[in-house]
Amino acid sequence: MIKAIITDIEGTTSSLSFVKDCLFPYARAHIGEFLRANFENEIVQKLLADVNAEVGKKLDLEQAITQLIQWIDDDKKITPLKSLQGLIWEAGYQRGELIGHLYEDAIRNLQNWKAEGFDLYVYSSGSVYAQKLLFAYTEAGDLTPLFSGYFDTHIGAKQDSSSYENIVAHIGLPAEHLLFLSDIEAELNAAQTAGLQTIWLTRDATPQSSAAHWQVSDFDAIELERFSHE
Repeated sequence: MIKAIITDIEGTTSSLSFVKDCLFPYARAHIGEFLRANFENEIVQKLLADVNAEVGKKLDLEQAITQLIQWIDDDKKITPLKSLQGLIWEAGYQRGELIGHLYEDAIRNLQNWKAEGFDLYVYSSGSVYAQKLLFAYTEAGDLTPLFSGYFDTHIGAKQDSSSYENIVAHIGLPAEHLLFLSDIEAELNAAQTAGLQTIWLTRDATPQSSAAHWQVSDFDAIELERFSHE
């Protein structure tokens, strides 16, 4: 029986194009000015130190900016980059230059599941800070009260089963009572290895009954009763 639901963001609750065509370019365009303006900020200093640790040498500010832009261009899921992107997006959301995109079916079902007593969580490669911003600044308003917790790469890589074991330990429920939603098969494989139930969101592709995980086109097609006897 499912007691808690963990959802991915990109391609699951939100369109890939919003992240790739809106959020990433926005961060790329503003990262240089943001770091130059906030260089003395304690949080920024810590993240720049994390960048140095990642590359194995001390970079000056301009070298760090160049490295971060290269990681953005290469779509690297590196923790200090994700954290910096979150800080940049915050300013964009607050100025009204960004509005978090969520599929209508995702909003409606998440709200229904919360009302029915399910605990909801988010697990994304984007920083927890960025996750909260996306759900806080949506056309449907602030949706952050729906969620009991958020996880990012600090808890582990999304394609490593140990990451899901860490999430299970954090939530405190048996793995078989947790349902993970994602559009990436390798992530679902890792979650399944850790004992979680899984559903594969295909969105624009036709679900295949022979897939390794139950495939659905959107949240409306999810039947939680399917797991009631497992």
